[in-house]
Amino acid sequence: MKLLSVNIGRRAAVAYTSAPSGLTGIDKRPVAEPVHVTAPGPGGGSGLAGDEIADPRHHGGDDQAVYAYAREDLDAWERELGRPLADGVFGENLTTAGVDVNGARIGERWRIGGGPLLEVTSGRVPCRTFQGHLGETGWMKRFTRQGVTGAYLRVLEPGMIRAGDPVEVVHRPEHGITAALQFRAVTTERELLPRLLEAGDALHAGAAEKARVYVARHGSGVS
Repeated sequence: MKLLSVNIGRRAAVAYTSAPSGLTGIDKRPVAEPVHVTAPGPGGGSGLAGDEIADPRHHGGDDQAVYAYAREDLDAWERELGRPLADGVFGENLTTAGVDVNGARIGERWRIGGGPLLEVTSGRVPCRTFQGHLGETGWMKRFTRQGVTGAYLRVLEPGMIRAGDPVEVVHRPEHGITAALQFRAVTTERELLPRLLEAGDALHAGAAEKARVYVARHGSGVS
């Protein structure tokens, strides 16, 4: 298990973003040099030095400090879409090889090389900017239907990373709440929301709030 690439993006003006600024940092490109990773704080921002966030309402912050996507899943999308997809094209900071990103459990911890310790918090919900960046009609629905979401991570310990670093799973919780299940719960299968609370404090704060609201309204039973 390793990082194939570390990807960062600069803010740029585009016609398709819903950000009030009209800017987006989704166009992320691999970098060869080491990158420092640290918790950005609750006010927004990326966990990677030099990576720019244009819409802190929905991106960045401690619960979404780093976004990882598997090269194997990009390869599958290449076959389905009939076009090449470069590392970073989904806006991911980390393109991985050999890592079960979608099956990673909320609270699962990854050590990257001898550097940072990261913790899985949630899957990634697609937005209009993502669709516009890829230029695929109906992309938001298509991505949601497939549920191959990738994973957001928070930074528990800072450090340096670079392409080629090994990824080691150093802690895997006993519950079965994966990034993919969390994604389905907040999108297409809301009856799963009560289960998310099994993940405890590791769960993305926004997802936890949705789960609590659902339980208050509908109870904790899962159909």
